[in-house]
Amino acid sequence: MKFLGNVLATVIGLFVFWMIFFFGIIIIGAIAGGNEDIVTIEENSVIELDLSKVTLDYAGKTSYKDFNYFEADHDGVTDILNAIEAAKNDDKIKGISILNNQSQLGLAQMKSVRDKLEEFKKTGKFVYAYANNYSQGEYYLNSVANKVYLNPVGEVDFKGLSAEILYLKELQEKSGVKFEVIRHGKYKSAVEPFLAQEMSPENREQMTVLLNSVWSSIVADIAKSRKVTVAQLDAIANTLGARTPELALANKMIDKIAYEDEYHNAIRNLLKVDKKEKYNSVSITDYAKTAALTVDDYSKDDIIAVIYAQGEIMSGEGDVNIIGEGSIKRSLEEARNDDDVKAIVLRVDSPGGNALTSELIWREIEITKKVKPVVVSMGNYAASGGYYIAANANRIFAEPNTITGSIGVFGMLPNMNQLGKNIGINAEQVKTHANASGYSIFEPIDENYKSYALESIEKTYATFLKRVADGRKMTTAQVDAMAQGRVWTGMDAKKLGLVDEIGGLEAAIKYAAKLGKTTSYRTENFPEYEKNFEDFLSNFTGIAALKTKEQLLKEQLGEEGFQMLEQIKRLKSRKGIQAMMPYELNIR
Repeated sequence: MKFLGNVLATVIGLFVFWMIFFFGIIIIGAIAGGNEDIVTIEENSVIELDLSKVTLDYAGKTSYKDFNYFEADHDGVTDILNAIEAAKNDDKIKGISILNNQSQLGLAQMKSVRDKLEEFKKTGKFVYAYANNYSQGEYYLNSVANKVYLNPVGEVDFKGLSAEILYLKELQEKSGVKFEVIRHGKYKSAVEPFLAQEMSPENREQMTVLLNSVWSSIVADIAKSRKVTVAQLDAIANTLGARTPELALANKMIDKIAYEDEYHNAIRNLLKVDKKEKYNSVSITDYAKTAALTVDDYSKDDIIAVIYAQGEIMSGEGDVNIIGEGSIKRSLEEARNDDDVKAIVLRVDSPGGNALTSELIWREIEITKKVKPVVVSMGNYAASGGYYIAANANRIFAEPNTITGSIGVFGMLPNMNQLGKNIGINAEQVKTHANASGYSIFEPIDENYKSYALESIEKTYATFLKRVADGRKMTTAQVDAMAQGRVWTGMDAKKLGLVDEIGGLEAAIKYAAKLGKTTSYRTENFPEYEKNFEDFLSNFTGIAALKTKEQLLKEQLGEEGFQMLEQIKRLKSRKGIQAMMPYELNIR
């Protein structure tokens, strides 16, 4: 027995040793990998602007509490903008090449990159663009270039904007699974697909106004860059007048029909490089790592804190994809207690989410505002809960094509009563008090429960109205008249008084500095997300598996089917009353 015990102890000891050794190697490797080598920039170089892996404004900083490890990424839109800014004054960088770029950026993000490229061009350096095919969104970004190239068998997809919403009332009736909806706001159409089989006049009205407003801001920028009129662009869209390279060239949508090798030869010519030689290039994300160390002047003591609130609003710590009260409240508290921080910019890119979390963040901003000025910069979205957390800022900036507003709330409960009957399920309840059982998915919604839920919805909506009214110095009646869950572009929101200025993050930072009474400052990005060892390990196991799973699902379901599945998953994860944008808007 003693011998067996010794053997077992040895085996366990060896197992523990190898586990410690294995995870030790992982941690050392990760820490070593965190100190990524800065790329050496060669003379006479061109930046390759590939944004295919750039999706978020803020790439994030994470602190792993269990073993004192910190990591920061530099592949957010902010990093890209900083990189282009640095390249303006970098003698080694002669130009920027946008080659077959396939980005997933939203329209407001594209505009911010586009505007920065316009600034870059003013230094006398070139911006060239080439694509085998241009999607409408990609053309919007690429049209800023000095020269726009298109493959001889390519096309420019330029046809105007559309949005599609699926209506599910009959599907619910046929399947026996329905959603019980409790809402306030006639425009609060986040839940309309579950209540009707066709679009309401109110929703069609707001969608038409929204798309026309977004289109106006897009064609205004393109017209300026391409030196054509908006009327000409509208005519091109109506007739699909860029569907062939020849039509695109004749209608001044592009400058040259050429193959990619000819495009590279044109760049070689600009750089005065022999056609037989490869010219020096560096990817924008690699250059961004270098720029991260050079853009900010750390000799400046004054700081403008930029706090990024991006993603759906949910309870908890949050991360780069989720706005949680934990990281946002901690960031606001740290910024207001730091004497070097003179003002705060809250960068909001959110369709909304949990109403309670929105209120908690609103409260923290209210406390912070009494100590230091808070300026909001709106990204692609600052809708519903996203507007809730922006409403009480000292000043609000938005891009012309930012989607904002959606001041309204709703609750949605899945109900399987009919499905249960169809397949032979009968739920029986026993309770001590009238409301003890609450809500059951297998029973028709109780009218008592529904009245209490509606009461809660109305209370939340009234609070939302008051937050906006107080923040925007309006009456609740004025806010209610433009609210009702309706969405607006940044340009229209400014006319209504929901937004103060049209401008990007850079403009908001400059205004915040003015309020903070400083002219010599640097920026510091927040939040720093707090994670534990389990989260760290998921980078090596769970996330890798998840990516493979996503890829498999996309292959089987297609992109649209996969997005529908993701939407269902998000619906399941939402708890409590929602201050959420009316729908997921995918403009194409």
